[in-house]
Amino acid sequence: MTFPRPHRDDIRIAVVGLLGGLLLWSLGLDTQSGVDLLPRWVTLVPLATMAAMELLRRTRPRTAVVVGTVAVVADQFTRGDLATVLMFTDVMYAAVVYGTPAQARRLPISTGLVTVAVTIGFLAWFRKPEALLIGVVTGLVSFGPATTGAIIRNHREAAIAAGLRAEQTALLAEMDRTQAVVAERARMARELHDMVANHLSAIAIHSTAALSLDDHATTHQALTVIRENSVEGLAEMRRLIGLLRDSGDDNEPAAAPTLAGLDALVARAGANGTPSGLSFVLEDGRAAGGPLPVSVELAAYRIVQESLTNAVKHAAPGEVRVSLWEGAESLCVRVVSPYAGEGGPRAPGSGAGLTGMRERVALLDGEFEAGPVAGGPGGPAKVWQVKAVLPADPSVPGDPGPYGV
Repeated sequence: MTFPRPHRDDIRIAVVGLLGGLLLWSLGLDTQSGVDLLPRWVTLVPLATMAAMELLRRTRPRTAVVVGTVAVVADQFTRGDLATVLMFTDVMYAAVVYGTPAQARRLPISTGLVTVAVTIGFLAWFRKPEALLIGVVTGLVSFGPATTGAIIRNHREAAIAAGLRAEQTALLAEMDRTQAVVAERARMARELHDMVANHLSAIAIHSTAALSLDDHATTHQALTVIRENSVEGLAEMRRLIGLLRDSGDDNEPAAAPTLAGLDALVARAGANGTPSGLSFVLEDGRAAGGPLPVSVELAAYRIVQESLTNAVKHAAPGEVRVSLWEGAESLCVRVVSPYAGEGGPRAPGSGAGLTGMRERVALLDGEFEAGPVAGGPGGPAKVWQVKAVLPADPSVPGDPGPYGV
């Protein structure tokens, strides 16, 4: 059997114990007197054995405590050395601290039973109160160190468990922080797209008209629309940048867009889409009820805004109809525009508009669909329809997000 290399602290304990025991033996300081059955030098055998077991106290605690028990019992048949007994208490303590969990549970119980048995046995044998001292000494060198080791081990395991819980908590917090950052980045991307795309699309369309038509009135009208959209887009961009930059309590968040602003939104879309032969109609079939959750109003507003932007860029000439009505604890939004087929857009786009609308509806656990459908009687044969059903419980105010946009 090969034993692992002992720990350097165990080597120090073994050397100090052996030298201390040799010093006591050389001075004749024995723990027992009148024991002359064996030569006095035999006392050094248990001492050396116990010192060797100190080398194994951390790497082989079970072997150390078994051999150490034999050595301390053998020491009682010699003159005795105090260093042998002290090293045994350390070996017993180390067996509980560094041993297996089963060993750590059994040793305090077994040493306690041995202490009780020794006390009763010697008391029945000697029938004198002094026999109790043997039981006390047995408890001090076996049960005491084992119990101390169990207490220390429990404290260490509790500290390790607390450290693991702290690491797990920190890991979960980091995961939550990462997810929150990703969610906020997605929210910011949606808001930036919905705010800027509408104005930039109008600017692109009207600038194209101004460059292609050599008419002073048309050019003047196009430049007027371009300026209005530039100013409005710049104002909204500055508002968003200000919200991102300022985090103090003195800065009140800007109000989120609501459905009350749909009239102005549709009117602006009409000004932008007139050169493309588009007209816009708003049908608000909602009853005059309680307020909707802020998150629902914001999502509905942005869906209409993005749908109108897409209509200005893609729709064929005709009527664009925005409809709102109330369902069973839900708000329904539908935007229908003439379908232009596979032709190219009037203004470039990122293709993220439908994705952003779908994400907004998914965050509210609603329903969303977008695509070409058959047109109604008296209208175009095919139309592009965007429809969203948003759960709207008036008792829940909702959360528009930290940017309030």
